[in-house]
Amino acid sequence: MRVLVVEDDKDLNRQVSDALIDAGYVVDRAFDGEEGHFLGDTEPYDAVVLDIGLPQMDGISVVERWRRGGRKMPVLILTARDRWSDKVAGIDAGADDYV
Repeated sequence: MRVLVVEDDKDLNRQVSDALIDAGYVVDRAFDGEEGHFLGDTEPYDAVVLDIGLPQMDGISVVERWRRGGRKMPVLILTARDRWSDKVAGIDAGADDYV
């Protein structure tokens, strides 16, 4: 199973990626929204772990663009933002879950 991790915090990106690799997943990493969008739009992923607060393009815009383009891979938003409005925005954009 191939997973894309899009997180600008290098330490958190590494921790999430390492945990997935240890669990047997193949992991690609991106550190900003534009890179994440490009990879998710051009490579076949089974799932994506996506932050909202990304440089270049925020995570909400990334998932909206994927969905408008017909990309259907499951997207889990992993973020420190915990306001109800952020959760609604993430799910409305097309994310499958929000943690």
